[in-house]
Amino acid sequence: MTIALIAHDAKKELMVQFCIAYCGILSRYNLVATGSTGKTVEEATGLNIVKFLSGSQGGAQQIAARIGCDEIDLLLLFRDPLGAKPNEPDEQVLLRLCDVHNIPVATNIATAEMLIHSLDRGDLDWREIVKNNK
Repeated sequence: MTIALIAHDAKKELMVQFCIAYCGILSRYNLVATGSTGKTVEEATGLNIVKFLSGSQGGAQQIAARIGCDEIDLLLLFRDPLGAKPNEPDEQVLLRLCDVHNIPVATNIATAEMLIHSLDRGDLDWREIVKNNK
């Protein structure tokens, strides 16, 4: 299972704190992230993260392409709803692709915690079952 991490600048510290809190669970999965989010989280947690370009340089599109190819199983997109959104069209593409491909997505800490606990209980293993039966 592959989990993608993306965080706006104003939410990077929250993403780091989330990943520290759930490091034990996250360490069991493949992690990918946009460049600066991945670097920040990896340095703080020691988690192994495949880093793409930064979001503003195409990292969100790289993750979107992998969602389209069924290579991402869960997306944690911590966005700043009050700040300027220069990459908002990229977010809409990500969210649309998650809807099309039935990818669980969290855009805030509350939903992320629900998803991570669900993942830990095994509630999200249905994607693995579907992939193995293709």
